[in-house]
Amino acid sequence: MTQAVFPRLRGRLAAVLGLCAALGAGPALADATKPGAGVTVIPLKSSIAEETFQTLLVSKALEELGYTVEPIKELEYAAAHVAIANGDGTFLADHWDPLHIDFFNAAGGDAKIFRQGVYSPGALQGYLIDKKTAEKYNITNLGQFKDPKIAALFDHDGDGKADLAGCTPGWGCEKVIEHHLGVYGLRDTITHNQGSYSALIADTITRYKQGEPIFYYTWTPYWVSGVLVPGKDVTWLNVPFSSLPGARKDVNTALPDGSNYGFQANDQRIIANRAFAEAHPDAATLFSIMQVSANDISAENLRMRDGENSEKDIARHADAWIAAHRDTWNGWLAKARAAAAQ
Repeated sequence: MTQAVFPRLRGRLAAVLGLCAALGAGPALADATKPGAGVTVIPLKSSIAEETFQTLLVSKALEELGYTVEPIKELEYAAAHVAIANGDGTFLADHWDPLHIDFFNAAGGDAKIFRQGVYSPGALQGYLIDKKTAEKYNITNLGQFKDPKIAALFDHDGDGKADLAGCTPGWGCEKVIEHHLGVYGLRDTITHNQGSYSALIADTITRYKQGEPIFYYTWTPYWVSGVLVPGKDVTWLNVPFSSLPGARKDVNTALPDGSNYGFQANDQRIIANRAFAEAHPDAATLFSIMQVSANDISAENLRMRDGENSEKDIARHADAWIAAHRDTWNGWLAKARAAAAQ
């Protein structure tokens, strides 16, 4: 990612900040309920379609503050963090902390990226298998896949290795999975299948419905756990010991109940270009205080999976969420406007 990748976006954001400064010279003409009037915002998201809901909620809140919000631009996480830092995008509503800490630091960290508050807390990630196979063979831990006989139970292409429906390259989770395969000595018995996650998980669900063993990576909140329900249809696997790549190499991934799925519990956070956030305290306040529950995200994602996945459908879901939480929503906007007036 270089400055040349998004020249038009950079120019627009620069113009936005300049226009804001010009508007500041005439506060008597400003509408206090629309502190973002005349300023354009560029939202970013990854290729995960289900992140549109969270992104739209932020966009709609900014629109009520008077900002002109452009259509969402799609970039994978590493590139999106750099774009945010460089001013080629305004905000990303799905920064996973700490999964994306290496992306955050590589893009300039706190010096270039604004990150305060928690948008959606308590996201889990890990490996799951179907409950029937887990109980029949007493499989509870990923380390058991070192046994070729256990691994072969999940072989779908005839090579004797377990087929893991894994993580799309560029999301960050693929680095953790690859690290685990090495540190747990599993490369000879597990194939990490990567590509389109939606295609991989659709195949996994089909196999489950046909009564075949399944082995996959997923996260919450996401619709998959509403179809393959942990504890009912599938079971989480523990890992042999805590081990993560990069800056988190010494982190303990065990959960409070003693389970250890190999990934830290994550918070989804809104990140924004720091120069933009400092120039617009109303937007910065909004980014810091908005919250959406994991259950609400999962419920919306399941509606998308069941066919309500057009742009109009997702916009309708966002509008319905706002209507159901109108008092909270208005409170966020009031705090944002108060920050602009200070």
